[in-house]
Amino acid sequence: MIDKLEELIKEVEKSKLETEEVIEKFRLKFISRKGVMGDFFANIKDVAPEKRKEFGQKVNELKNLAQQKFKDAAAEAKKKSGGQQAAAVDLTLPTIPNELGTIHPITQVRNRIVEIFQKIGFNLSEGPEIENDWHNFSALNFPPNHPAREMQDTFFIEKDPEEIALRTHTSSVQVRVMENQEPPIRTLSPGRVYRNETISARAHCIFHQVEGLYVNENVSFQDLKNTLYYFAKEMFGKDTKIRLRPSYFPFTEPSAELDIYWGLKTESDKKITKGTGWLEIGGCGMVDPNVLANCNIDPEKYTGFAFGMGIERIAMLKYKINDIRLFTENDTRFLRQFSGLS
Repeated sequence: MIDKLEELIKEVEKSKLETEEVIEKFRLKFISRKGVMGDFFANIKDVAPEKRKEFGQKVNELKNLAQQKFKDAAAEAKKKSGGQQAAAVDLTLPTIPNELGTIHPITQVRNRIVEIFQKIGFNLSEGPEIENDWHNFSALNFPPNHPAREMQDTFFIEKDPEEIALRTHTSSVQVRVMENQEPPIRTLSPGRVYRNETISARAHCIFHQVEGLYVNENVSFQDLKNTLYYFAKEMFGKDTKIRLRPSYFPFTEPSAELDIYWGLKTESDKKITKGTGWLEIGGCGMVDPNVLANCNIDPEKYTGFAFGMGIERIAMLKYKINDIRLFTENDTRFLRQFSGLS
């Protein structure tokens, strides 16, 4: 084995490492763990005891010589490569502009909504996008036969034992907050939700919601109205008008649809508001006592209100966008328009 080592030492000394390919082959043979050095170190136990010292010295000599040879060759190759690259650079060419990215319009609107409600004491809460039946439906007072439980509305993952599904609203987050926090509760829950709907210019199977919840003693519908009026003025302007129309939601009673007055100045205004001038942006209402009881909150002592809005709908209104699909298509021509917004 010592003779073999001496042959390899001579081979290293005579090696001419002039190309990257030759250098790489040299590395694989003499430097890498799977090369000849690894074999020698593995077989040192088979060397006769009286020759192990000499064998070890030869192995170290080969190792050090190969490493230095490789280091010098690699440095020389890098130097040559750098010189060629520098010579190829045309300093008279104009520079390539660095294009800055921008925050997605949905994120911009979400951040603005959060900012508005944080000013009046709402904190943020988040929850899982994959939910069980209790948090997504049952705790929110959805009867077992409610249409929202059917496949045409919900993406079910498992039907048994807990009917695991992609959440259809961020109200599930509110349930989790009420289960783990005692009143007073004032929280905002933005997030992505899923509905098994046909994708069109006005609807999508994936979209974003923001839902608010306030639970305390003596909370009234007037508190809800004032909160939503404050939001509308902050988001759309101080002259914005709102109206609340009676509606139905399983988890609130009484319930209402929130509309803002968009106007009838243009044909586009008439089309988007169906000739009324009013446009729905969300739903709201007083938290049903059954929902409070389901979350171990005393409905005799506490009351609360809740509201929910689609972030895409708000963004479409704010930026005059007429197709919801644009938000998820990642068309840079569309996204670049929002680079100067905040």
